[in-house]
Amino acid sequence: MSGSTNTELVDRLDGTTSRWSAAVIGDQNSSGYILSTDTAVMAIGGWSGADPSITLAQFQREVEDGDISYFIAGGGMGGGGNGSGVSSQITTWVEANFTSSTVGGTTVYDLSSATSTS
Repeated sequence: MSGSTNTELVDRLDGTTSRWSAAVIGDQNSSGYILSTDTAVMAIGGWSGADPSITLAQFQREVEDGDISYFIAGGGMGGGGNGSGVSSQITTWVEANFTSSTVGGTTVYDLSSATSTS
């Protein structure tokens, strides 16, 4: 549960005012952030990251509307994000269009920092 040990990232997520402080691939990967923050964290793809819980188009709309502040790469807890399907599409789109930084050892994409309009 690296969400609970990455205090720098927890503080950043707690400082957001968006509907979702972050999106993370997989319930397993998001659980530490959900339990460690005072914010809502979006778990994409269910337990393993493979369930079609949100489409790429829906995710893009949420980002465009400012509803999600950050995307935590690879779940931040050792899994997710590299599989097939929607989770992979979302990860690929985020990596291609947003600026990443390392926060307490975790790669985080700032979803307000679009590098293109794709």
